[in-house]
Amino acid sequence: MTRLIDEKDRQRLRSLAGKQLDYACSQKNERILEKWRALAEGRREDPTVRLLFSNFTDEVVYSRLKCTGKEARAIEARLISTLVGRELFDDDTPLSPTYDISRSVRFRLFGLQPRLTRSQTGKGFHIEPVITDLAEQADRLRGGSFEVDEEDTRKRAELADSLFGDLLPVRLVLPSLTGAITNPLVHLMGMENYYISMYDCPDTLHEVMDMATSLYERYYDYLEEHALLLPTCGISPVAQESFAFNSELPVDKAEKTTDVWGFLESQETTAVAPATFGEFVFPYQDRLVRRYGLLSYGCCERVDAIWPDYLSRWKNLRKLSVSPFNDEALVGEYLRGSNVVYYSKPRAEYVTAPGPMDEQALRKYFKGVFEASSGCLLEVAQREVGTIYGDYERGRRYVEIAKECIAEYWKP
Repeated sequence: MTRLIDEKDRQRLRSLAGKQLDYACSQKNERILEKWRALAEGRREDPTVRLLFSNFTDEVVYSRLKCTGKEARAIEARLISTLVGRELFDDDTPLSPTYDISRSVRFRLFGLQPRLTRSQTGKGFHIEPVITDLAEQADRLRGGSFEVDEEDTRKRAELADSLFGDLLPVRLVLPSLTGAITNPLVHLMGMENYYISMYDCPDTLHEVMDMATSLYERYYDYLEEHALLLPTCGISPVAQESFAFNSELPVDKAEKTTDVWGFLESQETTAVAPATFGEFVFPYQDRLVRRYGLLSYGCCERVDAIWPDYLSRWKNLRKLSVSPFNDEALVGEYLRGSNVVYYSKPRAEYVTAPGPMDEQALRKYFKGVFEASSGCLLEVAQREVGTIYGDYERGRRYVEIAKECIAEYWKP
């Protein structure tokens, strides 16, 4: 397998693997792990803070690649990505003394591919609806499928092991199970068509939602029947760039989907009335939630409006996304003293606005966030950042200010 990687690239990868091992075995990493264990055990002690870079990887990952071979650069990017939080921003990203990979899975919810026109700059895109009349075209959505590629998984694991397995053993991990429906559906219909379908053809929309939910259920059954589940604990990925730390799920073996984390969201319905969410989304999410051991919920949508009648029903909910579109103080009231993590996603403009960072305005904003989340299990993850202008110190300072404000304003 190593014939794919020349010696110079191999040494570069081994250097990065060695660096990750050093960080993972450090006292600082142990202190960070203790923060995560406290959250997992329901102890309100020292909230975690991270600056997530998924929207500006060009500045912190790809600009730092040195390998020349295609396969080597792919592995290098994964190793660098693992190190960004600790190396550049000094945040609370926990590091494992392993090189983690997940199984290669191809999952296609519907029988069609979306048509998206992406902007040349930024992350924006335009949806060209493939489905323009759901009542007439619902049958085109049939044909969803899934496939687990064990051979590709094996090859990736063997290549990494041959390169640096003596430094970072390869570990197979299972990301949280997911069950997104409204997002892929809107990518096929567009928001306007999707919203109109709730009024024009509600029965057909219910049929489509049931069809999608059933495919996820069959996929979960497949994972169980073929013994493909793995424990989701500790430094194991949970969607929305979080981790699976908990004190409730099995740590040695997962036999049923109720042994692992799941993740759901429906930001596309944030503009509908709670009762409409309850009619068209909640029943299908509820079927999937029953298949999970623990649940992380939400992306950028408002959860405050749907908490009382819907989200609060899920007794296995342990992490709730609180974006700036919410009444953060109200969500704090809902979660205060509970075992649900207030997964704070602060406003991004304080770090992305051009020019010097306005630290005074940032501190004032953080004061409100951390007072609102006082008394809650708190995890802070600054997402939706499009750029830090290549200024790593800007990112590090942002994390530093967040931690200072937690110490000043957040109360356990």
